[in-house]
Amino acid sequence: MPKQHEPDSMESMRIDKWLWAARFFKTRSIAKAAIEGGKVHHHNDRVKVSKEVRIGMELTIQQGFEKKTVVIKALSAVRGGAPIAQQLYEETQESIARRELHASQRKMHNLARPDHRPSKKDRRDINRFKQENVQSWSYHDE
Repeated sequence: MPKQHEPDSMESMRIDKWLWAARFFKTRSIAKAAIEGGKVHHHNDRVKVSKEVRIGMELTIQQGFEKKTVVIKALSAVRGGAPIAQQLYEETQESIARRELHASQRKMHNLARPDHRPSKKDRRDINRFKQENVQSWSYHDE
């Protein structure tokens, strides 16, 4: 019978498997695609799918708008629940502050949008304004 590994008994494992076990990605193939797409870095260098990770390594992982810098605290070959997965890594304080800053900037940027779509009358007014200004500019060019 093969010997079962305890989550902390391993010395190293493939990065795609660790990212999947730590619940950064839903499947290993998605983790592999992210690694190949340059979304995972170690010491500001892109990593390969076969990269072996160890406890104490610092990784930068980009998912959508968010870019997290995490330190590996434990290794696990099995994918557990979210509370267990969160024990496998610790996000750095700089990373948390940077993500909160970017999130607040995105929220502020979204506040500049109008509350509603232009109505038919609003669109007519906009088109009339554009036509009047295009005609006035063409007279000045001659």
